[in-house]
This record gives sequence, C-alpha cells and structure tokens, in this order.
Amino acid sequence: MDLFLANFANVDSLIQVWPLLAQGLAVTLQLVVVCLPLAALSGLTVGVAYSFAPGFLRRCLVVGIDLLRSFPVLVLLIVIYYSLPAVGIKISAFWAVVLALVLNNTGYFGEIFRAGLVSLDKGQTEAAQALGFGPFKMMFWILLPQALRRVAAPCASNALELVKGTSIASIVALPELLRSANVAQQQVYNPTPLTATAIIFFVLLWPFSRWVSVLERRAIMRRG
Repeated sequence: MDLFLANFANVDSLIQVWPLLAQGLAVTLQLVVVCLPLAALSGLTVGVAYSFAPGFLRRCLVVGIDLLRSFPVLVLLIVIYYSLPAVGIKISAFWAVVLALVLNNTGYFGEIFRAGLVSLDKGQTEAAQALGFGPFKMMFWILLPQALRRVAAPCASNALELVKGTSIASIVALPELLRSANVAQQQVYNPTPLTATAIIFFVLLWPFSRWVSVLERRAIMRRG
C-alpha cells in the first residue's frame, strides 16, 4: 500500500505540479466554454434549417450530418491542424481544437434537434397554421420549445461527451488538463499527476452525469 501511495498519490509531487494542472484545467474550461455553445447553436441551426428546407436540401443536410458524425474528431483535428497549413491556411492549436470539436458535435447536435422537430405531431403544425402563425413564428413559438424539451436528455449527454473530448487537444500540444498532466508526470517521475487529473475530471463530470441520468429517466416516464 505504501508503494502504491508513493507512486499514485504522492502528496509532495501533487503540490509541486499543482500550478501546472491548474493551468491545464483553465485551458480545458476555456475550450468547453467556447465549443459547447458554438456546437449547440450550429446544431440547432442545422435542425431548424432541415425543417424549412425542400426535399433536395433536406437530403443534403442529412448527408452533411452523417459525414460530420462519421469522421472521428481526432481525424478532423489532425486534418485541420496539420493539413490546412499546406494550402496556406494557418490556425492556432486552440482554434484548431475548437473547430474540430464544433464540426464533429454539430453533426450530433444537428441530428438530435432534427429528430426532436421531426418527432412532433403534425397536428401541432396544423393548429399553428389555423391560428394564423407564419412559418418562423410557428417554429420559434410553438414547435421549437416542445422539441427542446424532448431532446434535453440527449443534448445533455452529448455535451458531456464534448467535455471529455477536449482531451484530444493534447495531440496538438495544447496545454489542456491531460497534456499538463503528462508534462507534470515527466517532472516528478510518477503517475500522481495522472491520478489527480482523473479525480478532477470525475469531480467535474460526475454531477453532470447524474443530471443527465435524471433527464433520461424523466424522458422515459413522459413517453410511458
């Protein structure tokens, strides 16, 4: 037990590298604050656009959503960060990660919102039209609020996955939490920084994970 604690829970090592971990945590939180609203908003735009688009454009949107969801976010990041400079487009590591996460999660959020809108009863649309609502007023006052309520659980679940996905930033040497933990491990020659990183992620994400479970149970109860 003493050997385990000395390697995986070394207090002296943790004190030594804590400023580095705190810096990495700050970068991770910055990524979340930037990526999550952009991805959700772009996904919502795709979902709403699908509702207004004619048949051909709807098929194009579905293909686009499937493409974004099919590419692993790590592949997107490598293409964006290492391939774009070859054609004269230079982008910083931070914004490359943001772009990769937003593009990938636009596909997921877009499909969630699209499915939520499609799942609404056609009677809602007919009733709104009978009351004289125009297409945009009907969408934002009648349909979208109901759809958002239905997709709250999958949206929250996808947001949770996005937060965990920020760890891919270590691939392009962006000093987020996981990258900082790897650097710190090389300084103290034991895995205590990685243990601390796992605990930090757990403390941050466990309450959110429990909230997602509550939303999913409520959604199941409403369907039942």
